[in-house]
Amino acid sequence: MAATGESATRRAPLSRDQVLRAAVILADEGGIGALSMRKLGQALGVEAMSLYNHVAGKEGLLDGMIDIVFGEIGLPDGGEGWRQAMRRRAISAREVLGRHRWAIGLMESRRSPGPATLRHHDAVLGCLREAGFSVELTAHAYSLLDSYIYGFALQEASLPFDTGEEAAQVAQDISAMMPDEEYPYLAEIAAVHVLQPGYQYGEEFETGLDLILDALERAAAGH
Repeated sequence: MAATGESATRRAPLSRDQVLRAAVILADEGGIGALSMRKLGQALGVEAMSLYNHVAGKEGLLDGMIDIVFGEIGLPDGGEGWRQAMRRRAISAREVLGRHRWAIGLMESRRSPGPATLRHHDAVLGCLREAGFSVELTAHAYSLLDSYIYGFALQEASLPFDTGEEAAQVAQDISAMMPDEEYPYLAEIAAVHVLQPGYQYGEEFETGLDLILDALERAAAGH
């Protein structure tokens, strides 16, 4: 018997990956607070209860979403040297978190990490260990780098400006409210650094990253 028009056009069954990626899109657009199983079901054109065939509730959904985010971060390649590998990985992580700002505070919060998350952590640890870092220094390096990456991403996401021009305007507005003689160092950094042509706050990231890598390089040489 030929299929009816309704059955012929019936949507294919959802996959777990489709559910997770739709959830990531919703979170990117409205923040994690705006994400619910009901809204996700509406976006996918299904009843919210059917989503539980793919994820074990909101926590399971978050586990999968964070795994997708980790999967977008470039894995370190030890063949290029640990320092360059860590640098590339840090830059990639910041770029990914810039796309998924809702994920910044959730990256290390999951009790049921997915395969991409575990693969990422193992690759970072392996790169450092194979470069000759001790287990202890590897743990210190990973903690330091992630604290810097996540902290910078959080600060960048919360700043009241997006461009260098907006940063300059904010600095000027603040300067106009405070006497230079009372806050001389704030006035100095605004005039000498922030208000200079071409200033971009995001460029501070790689400068700070290199300072950290310099320190790790010295620490590794001393072990």
